[in-house]
Amino acid sequence: MRILQVIDSLHMGGAERIAVNYANALAEKIEFSAITATRKEGALKSQISDNADYLFLNKKRSVDFAAMLRLRSYCKKNKIGFVHAHGTSYFTAFLLKLSYPSVKIVWHEHKGATSSESLTQNKSLWVCSKFFSGIIVVDHLLEKWCVTVLKFKKVIYLPNFTIFSKTDSKATSLKGKAGKRILCLANLRLPKNHNLLLEVAVKVKEKYPEWTFHLVGNDFDDDYSKALKRTIAKENLEETVFIYGLREDTANIIGQADIAVLTSVSEGLPVALLEYGLYKKAVVVTDVGEIPLIINHGKNGFTVPSGNAGLFCDALENLMANPELRVNFGEALHKTIMKNHSRDAVIGQYLEWIKKI
Repeated sequence: MRILQVIDSLHMGGAERIAVNYANALAEKIEFSAITATRKEGALKSQISDNADYLFLNKKRSVDFAAMLRLRSYCKKNKIGFVHAHGTSYFTAFLLKLSYPSVKIVWHEHKGATSSESLTQNKSLWVCSKFFSGIIVVDHLLEKWCVTVLKFKKVIYLPNFTIFSKTDSKATSLKGKAGKRILCLANLRLPKNHNLLLEVAVKVKEKYPEWTFHLVGNDFDDDYSKALKRTIAKENLEETVFIYGLREDTANIIGQADIAVLTSVSEGLPVALLEYGLYKKAVVVTDVGEIPLIINHGKNGFTVPSGNAGLFCDALENLMANPELRVNFGEALHKTIMKNHSRDAVIGQYLEWIKKI
């Protein structure tokens, strides 16, 4: 079996991490595994296994004939049988299919918010889906959406999985007092709802001024980002909330945190949550997407209704006041992740499904 992962970029995002994880994991299981970044490279390039082949397409526009010829030539030379397209890269895979019809396309959707959209909002996807051989989704609402709205039948739910980082970089040193750090690993964009985290930070500062919040993820310096920074200044949170932007040394950063959080209003299955569990961190997260299937409230973490700052703060303060509970939650979440979201379990299901299509 010869499979190529296709992703728009190699920036430090959830879909990008999963694309690299698939390429690396498959490199140990099949004849040929590769990954192509169609538009931009990024920090995750360093995470690609030496056993996985890599192509940077350097696509300049939606329809870039020179780039598509390079991709077709690459697929033909390496006898690619399946193209596994992640997120919006399905359009690149569709264009490839038109010029190289023997290849089979598998689309992998990571964005949980898609399940609330109509077909009219996804006309190009609907057209391109006629050329797909299968669809992978990361939550059950997406699975239902693909069947009922997109009218596509060969859909499989596969949970995301994560693996230990191969880098031992310690480039980032979190600010604040050791033993009192709260981490949010999420790009600065609307669905992640950092505004809720700032509401919580205001409440926490009043009772626990030594505790600090650390926001790590791509800072697009857009209206959303600027509004967050204005709120930080307005609420005098400059010594409580720290924004770091995009960082590569994820494992090192998680290791410095004592509690990890996600405040999202929509999710599929967040890779950050899997990473929190991989490194045994106690978590407080919102109950969106597939998160409630991972977090058993009060057993391996706390879940809170999306947008409820009061309950989020209560759960957070419970962990802040109980170091033993933090350890117990971290151990329990680690066991959950290793049992249900291990690389071998997911890749085994994936390969069985691929064989059938």
